[in-house]
Amino acid sequence: QVQLVESGGGLVQAGGSLRLSCAASGSIFSINGMGWHRQAPGKQRELVARITSLGGTIYAGSVKGRFTISGDNAKKMVYLQMNGLKPEDTAVYYCESGSYYWGHGTQVTVSS
Repeated sequence: QVQLVESGGGLVQAGGSLRLSCAASGSIFSINGMGWHRQAPGKQRELVARITSLGGTIYAGSVKGRFTISGDNAKKMVYLQMNGLKPEDTAVYYCESGSYYWGHGTQVTVSS
């Protein structure tokens, strides 16, 4: 069993920055395969960024160059640094592991 707990969401003005954190516990041996998704009101959940099984990173086109995913295997933490935030980034952000385990989400609201 894996537990994922997100933190770091909040309200920020357009152009601002936030850093999301995901703390993993339980039967998780690597942060590889973990990532961030988001779901805006009335929209489907979408992938934002992920650490691949080989330790690389992938990003949604809409966040590439603005968001950075990183992690610390020893601490079982995954982070999402979000810069240059836009109102369209407003959503609930979810941490996931292997697209199987999910956190409860953290709200990010970007005001114009």
